[in-house]
Amino acid sequence: MLEYVLIGAGFAFAAAIQPGPLQAYFLSSVVQRGWRRTLPAALAPLLSDGPIIVITLMLLSRVPESFQTAMRAAGGLLLLYLAWTSYRQWQAGVSQDAVQSESAPRTLFQAVMVNLLNPNPYLGWSLVLGPAVMDAWRHDPAYAVALIAAFYGTMVVGLAGTIFLFGSANRLGPRGRRGLVLVSAGILAALGVYQLVLSFLDIFGAV
Repeated sequence: MLEYVLIGAGFAFAAAIQPGPLQAYFLSSVVQRGWRRTLPAALAPLLSDGPIIVITLMLLSRVPESFQTAMRAAGGLLLLYLAWTSYRQWQAGVSQDAVQSESAPRTLFQAVMVNLLNPNPYLGWSLVLGPAVMDAWRHDPAYAVALIAAFYGTMVVGLAGTIFLFGSANRLGPRGRRGLVLVSAGILAALGVYQLVLSFLDIFGAV
C-alpha cells in the first residue's frame, strides 16, 4: 500500500506547487482579500475532479491491460517532461510576477470552473493517476482508495500551504520559491522513472 500512497502524495505535492491557473487565482485573491479568505479555495480540486475521475476510470476499465500499460508508459514520459520543464523554470528563476500576470477568477465557483477547463487534471488522471488506481484496485481496492485519499489529502494541504506562502511571500523569498520548484522537478522525475520501470516490467513479463 505504501507505494501507492507515495505515488498519490508525490504527484499531488508536485502539482500543488507548480505555477498554473489555480495558483494564479490564489495569488490574485490573496492580494485582494488576504490569505484567510482565500483558504477555502484550496478545496477546488475536490469539487471539480469528480467527473474527470469517473469518466477516466470508466474508460480505463473497458480497455485491455496492455493499453493501460501503454498509458502508464506515456504517463512516465509526461512526468519526465514536466520534471524537465520544472528544472528549466528553476534555472531561469521563478518570480511571483510571472504567476500574477495570468488572469484569475475571484470566487471558488470560478476557480472550480478554471480547474475543469485546465488540461492538467485530464492529463494527470488519464496518464498517471488513472492507470495507477486501476493497478492498485487489481491488488486490493483499499490500495486504490488509499492512493486517491493520499493524492487529494496532499493536494488540499499543498494548495492551502501555497495560499499561506503567498500571504507571507516575504518569509519564503525568491530562493525559497526556486527551491520548491527544484524539489518538484526531482519528485516528478522519480515518479516518471518509476512509471516507466513498471511499464517495462509489465511488457517483458507478458512476453
